[in-house]
Amino acid sequence: MNHRRVGWTVRAAVIAAVVSVVTPLRMSAGQGRTTRLIVPDPPGSTLPRRLTKPRISPLPDAQWTDVHRKLVAKYQPEGRAGNALKTLLQVPELVDGTMPFQNYITRDSSLSPRHREILILRTSWLLDNDYVWAEHAAIARKLGMTTNELRRIAQGPGARGWDAFEETLIRLADQLFRNSSVTDATWRTLATQYDMFHMLDAVMTVADFTSMSLLYNAIGIQADGDATDHLPRDIHYRVVAPPREPALTIPRIEPLEGRGLAITRTFQRYPTLAEPRNTGSNYVNRRSKLDARYRELLILRTGWNCQSEYEWSQHVGSVGRAREKGLDPLKIAEGPSAKGWDPFEIVLLDAADELYRDSTISDRTWNAMAARFDTTMLLDATITAANYRMVSMALNALGVQIDAGDERMPAR
Repeated sequence: MNHRRVGWTVRAAVIAAVVSVVTPLRMSAGQGRTTRLIVPDPPGSTLPRRLTKPRISPLPDAQWTDVHRKLVAKYQPEGRAGNALKTLLQVPELVDGTMPFQNYITRDSSLSPRHREILILRTSWLLDNDYVWAEHAAIARKLGMTTNELRRIAQGPGARGWDAFEETLIRLADQLFRNSSVTDATWRTLATQYDMFHMLDAVMTVADFTSMSLLYNAIGIQADGDATDHLPRDIHYRVVAPPREPALTIPRIEPLEGRGLAITRTFQRYPTLAEPRNTGSNYVNRRSKLDARYRELLILRTGWNCQSEYEWSQHVGSVGRAREKGLDPLKIAEGPSAKGWDPFEIVLLDAADELYRDSTISDRTWNAMAARFDTTMLLDATITAANYRMVSMALNALGVQIDAGDERMPAR
């Protein structure tokens, strides 16, 4: 897909000191209580623990209905459904909620196939997702990538042999994964070869495959039986990212003029991306079976962990209306250790924190969720946190500014 280069501005920010994982004690204004606002350890602090068998099994072909067959034909016209799609077929509406953007990212974006696969493979390495690695290593080999190049992706930006721009793509993936944001230096380097469309596609490629890898990790999707490439286990796991820079105070991509939310007007700069991107959030907010209170609890804790002020402001305010659902935003920032949560709300907060920090959900937390949720609800809860990790990463990287009158995050 070719696009005309359009004008857009790269903004500068001052490099930040390392952000503390636990903030100092502070007095909550108007509430008369001393609070400790908690952010988990950053993603990739340890190697994610990979499940060796599925928690939710792929739907057997013998159980497919016409609805399932039509979905496979719609999203995999060659007729081959892997373990990921077969698992999502357990909830057909979720297929329509995730696959349009997946197909856009993997087939229709402005990125060259090589750059696309570098970003996808590095993201799968960071999240230790063997399913995505196996599927896309095979695609990369068809593009001419060698075994040494695949290993270099796993080795990261310091490996010998990268040209400067492809090394920056690797850095983009690491920074988005670790910090849910992108440094000015990385943004400037990408802008030497990428226009606005490519920049958006690069950010959203990492963000979408982070989201889907979180879902796949949590439900234990295994590599397809005919996969020949797997994550190399002899390469040391590490994330290469500097301390997170301060949040942007002006947008890197200016939203269109006019009325409406800043996020909507930002993505309207690129309609080809905007339409399929909306399907994930539309599923979570409109079609998911998850109770609205639980949904906003997961979204806001994810936004807090990613320090995404725009996401926070929207879901405390006009989109999520957290207080109308009985949620105290400050208590969400305090985390699962705050007083007053019921036991299951603590389980959901733990799930959000584990997905952020560990790129999966622990057996203890999953079993506690499964004691109350059926398969549909388990998938809906997981995709809620995973999708809003993607949203948070994009909002931070693009510098989308909160809308007039919206509430800022609690000071840390």
